[in-house]
Amino acid sequence: MYSVDLNSDMGESFGAYRLGGDEEIIRYVTTANVACGWHAGDPMVMDQVVRLAKEQGAMVGAHPGYPDLMGFGRRKMALSFQEVKNYVKYQIGALSAFTQSNGMKLQHVAPHGAMGNQCQYDEEISTAIVEAAAEFDKDLIIYYCAGAVLGQIAESRGLRAASEIFADRAYMDDLSLVPRKMEGSMITDEEVAIKRCVRMIKEGKVTSINGKELDIRGDTLCVHGDGPKALAFVRRIRETFADEGIEIRSLQR
Repeated sequence: MYSVDLNSDMGESFGAYRLGGDEEIIRYVTTANVACGWHAGDPMVMDQVVRLAKEQGAMVGAHPGYPDLMGFGRRKMALSFQEVKNYVKYQIGALSAFTQSNGMKLQHVAPHGAMGNQCQYDEEISTAIVEAAAEFDKDLIIYYCAGAVLGQIAESRGLRAASEIFADRAYMDDLSLVPRKMEGSMITDEEVAIKRCVRMIKEGKVTSINGKELDIRGDTLCVHGDGPKALAFVRRIRETFADEGIEIRSLQR
């Protein structure tokens, strides 16, 4: 029997600006990665998404990013080790206030955007994130992009780590995500995306943007909540996985 956690990045609206379809998508996923107010999100949005997750029985994790609202956290920043550590810890603490007040436990930490991409190879940034999580709660799971050094560092520090694969993103030959500025970085064809997901989970294989066959491990599957076809993707994933004998369940079950 195959199984996978299905997560989506949520809570990325800010003030009067609305992004994503959280109310609809939350009904199909098992886990929500919630923006913590720095790349997106605000206290009202954070509270709303946590409440939605509780109503639907979904787990909640922190989705910390760089303090870059204008760039949506997708631009690299030159920060010290201590800055990254404290920025992540600050965001985890902010979201945990809402999970705790709603009778929920924060499940994981999934670094967003440029911060998460840098964790593919950057040991310093990865270690800062792991230390921030460990000092807050050693039971937190670290979500890392498949193949990233972040996963190795988390496990070496005694934290549980979950390898994250993406339904709507293409891969480079080294398993890093294709930069969004490159053509073909986003997979918008539902049929292609779903077939890739099934293959990644059942065979542990994915084809890179250059046609190279890569080994890949997937504990949790992400659909970006701000994508134009996010709702269609999660619906089709649910339907197809049921037919393929793939159980969708949170990492706590």
